[in-house]
Amino acid sequence: MNHMDPQPPGRAGPEDSRGERSQPRGGEAQGSLARVANVICVGSGKGGVGKSTLTANLAAALAVEGKRVGVLDADVWGYSIPRMYGLGATRPMVSSERKIVPLDAHGIKVMSIGFFVEEDAAVVWRGPMLHKALTQFLQDVEWGQLDYLLIDLPPGTGDVSMTLAQLLPQAQFLIITTPQPTAQRVARRAAEMAGKVDLEVVGVIENMAGFVTPGGERFQIFGEGGGQELADELDVPMLGKVPLTMPLRLQADAGLPLVFEDPDDPAAQAIRQAARGLIAMAPIVLPTVAVSAAPLPTGPSPSTGLSLPMA
Repeated sequence: MNHMDPQPPGRAGPEDSRGERSQPRGGEAQGSLARVANVICVGSGKGGVGKSTLTANLAAALAVEGKRVGVLDADVWGYSIPRMYGLGATRPMVSSERKIVPLDAHGIKVMSIGFFVEEDAAVVWRGPMLHKALTQFLQDVEWGQLDYLLIDLPPGTGDVSMTLAQLLPQAQFLIITTPQPTAQRVARRAAEMAGKVDLEVVGVIENMAGFVTPGGERFQIFGEGGGQELADELDVPMLGKVPLTMPLRLQADAGLPLVFEDPDDPAAQAIRQAARGLIAMAPIVLPTVAVSAAPLPTGPSPSTGLSLPMA
């Protein structure tokens, strides 16, 4: 598929006096997310810190702990989750209820824009297209019953993050940073964005936290302490410090998360620790997240599940 329909279906609420889409905050979840207990947006504010690698492995770690997990790749321009799960450009099925069925990767439900374009094709979209695609991924995908839905955010603090904040007002925000002061300061801006759109920051994970040679010598390639400093500043838990290991990168390229392939690797152990921290913070009786819903149409019911902007 080489062309994309420039007129994807939209489901946002009515426009307010400023021309923005009004979205209800709070309330009972509806539609495809009605049985999703926790939505966690994984963001960093910048690229190159290993956010997608950690998202894929964190989902795997939650699955190892017995949780039902889904991953939504919201990094529309830089999607990489399909490759990290070995899924390529496999096209999802559509159910009899005209819902898009997520692909399964080792028991994890996965959805990405990469499933609807030619493999490694560039996606060149402006904000309105992104909004409509993300809305459909949340409302027209058959997520089913999940304990956690992890959303891999793109770099920056723009359209995608704002759309998700509108659609998922009770989602939580997990910050990924490296120890480097520059990365930590950009991640701080991502936390500031989360605060402005009323998303709770649930914790910080520090990636690339030192490298240990086979001989036991340790090198702080990207500095030290940036993640803890950010967690202290935001008054949130430091969920884990993930060291640099070659297997973590190799398994991401191979399409099998390190947590599954080599759970004894130091990076895998740190990611599993972070997953246990997320689980410990969740209440025993998990609340359902709120998801905004558009007013019921007055005309004939539109088809769903097939009219993706990517199709």
